[in-house]
Amino acid sequence: MNTSNVPKRLYRSRKWRMIAGVCGGLAEYFNLDPAWIRIIFILLALLGLGTFIIVYMIFWLIVPNAPEDSSSHGCPNCKT
Repeated sequence: MNTSNVPKRLYRSRKWRMIAGVCGGLAEYFNLDPAWIRIIFILLALLGLGTFIIVYMIFWLIVPNAPEDSSSHGCPNCKT
């Protein structure tokens, strides 16, 4: 639960980025390991005949990059 009054926002990760930071950002948002999100995206891309590749590109375009000072709010399950 978010203890502050600031709403949780989805950003593309600067710390856990491989291509555009989409999977890393989703992992930070849901407090999961980025590897799990990447595996899920790959499986869905293969099973959905590439539909999730388009979804990834849409996320890449509409989700903003994390602010520069956001490196301290990483995924708690991830190793730093």
